[in-house]
Amino acid sequence: MRNKNKNRDVLTPEESRKTIGENLSFAAAEAYKLLRTNLEFSLPAGDGCRVIGVTSALKGEGKSTTSINIAYTMAQTGKNVVLIEADLRLPTIAKRLKLHSKPGLTNLLVGQCSGNDVLQKSGLNPNLWVVTAGSTPPNPAELLGSAHFAMTIDAMAKVFDIIIVDLPPITAVSDALIVSKSLNGVILVVRQDYCNRAAAEEAVRQLRFVEAKILGFVMTGADTQSKNYKRYGYYKQKESSGTGT
Repeated sequence: MRNKNKNRDVLTPEESRKTIGENLSFAAAEAYKLLRTNLEFSLPAGDGCRVIGVTSALKGEGKSTTSINIAYTMAQTGKNVVLIEADLRLPTIAKRLKLHSKPGLTNLLVGQCSGNDVLQKSGLNPNLWVVTAGSTPPNPAELLGSAHFAMTIDAMAKVFDIIIVDLPPITAVSDALIVSKSLNGVILVVRQDYCNRAAAEEAVRQLRFVEAKILGFVMTGADTQSKNYKRYGYYKQKESSGTGT
């Protein structure tokens, strides 16, 4: 069931800043640290750079907020982290972090600039860098499915310890599924009282169809009045049944 108050689906710039980085509430910050711990066990450091995608079933579930905060929390441990905005259709990260929108990923993929040109300091942590989406392209899926994108990930994997990729919603476009072949795993963000069961199950079905590794689920937008309230909850994927725990 979607939230009936549609005005709350879009945060003001001031509200948006309160949900990222050092402005997180204590409960949210602790939940992200727990998520970080679970991801570290899911993808051991011995495997080299870890490339993690963050997506959702529907637009407006908080995947970009989650991407930023996962990257920030990882950077707090001293690891070199880069956040890549691969939601080329509706990018938000540059505005939220007050960064230059371009040159960005699209400009890099079409050969208009180099990798050094698109890397920006996040302003949240000295170990966290950001690649914004860049210019809006007419062919996002083709760019993300190109050999150049795969080569870009490989090149950054030689420099960074962790790559977080912010992806578009799965049931809206195929971009996230196309990118999944370049990832070590995917986190699916699910907003409480917004994403219905059918949409979530369809997102999981599509990820499994392309053989993407689902690392787990992050629940956002929980009822703050509930006695069991947690701003962000993490549910690891079960290998046997495919349900969250």
